[in-house]
Amino acid sequence: MAHSIHQEVRLPASPARLYRILTDASSFSAMSGGAPAQIDAVEGGAFSCFGGMIHGRSIELVPNERIVQAWRVKSWEPGVYSIARFDLRAGDEGTLLVFDHTGFPPEQGDHLANGWHANYWEPLRKAVE
Repeated sequence: MAHSIHQEVRLPASPARLYRILTDASSFSAMSGGAPAQIDAVEGGAFSCFGGMIHGRSIELVPNERIVQAWRVKSWEPGVYSIARFDLRAGDEGTLLVFDHTGFPPEQGDHLANGWHANYWEPLRKAVE
């Protein structure tokens, strides 16, 4: 069982474009196949995505560089939040997205690790190619 998740993915888009997709409700919804999203893109602002299955608050927003969220799955016990951190690093052929996820229920580690690929990285890649 994973206690933390570290993933790195190279995407053929600028950090600004990826930041916008991850912090703009209509862009996120389009990327996720039309699943409803609500994102208040200010520090402390609430977000909800995938029709309310995921929700939380943005803790830190550094435009085009970093997003840190208090992040939870709807089915988790009340009050249980994890920390999801997205670092966007410009490179020669797009962006290296460095992702770290900590503080989730340990039995959820494998499911979450697979879910980030299936629900975030693969759709992001398709949205920007």
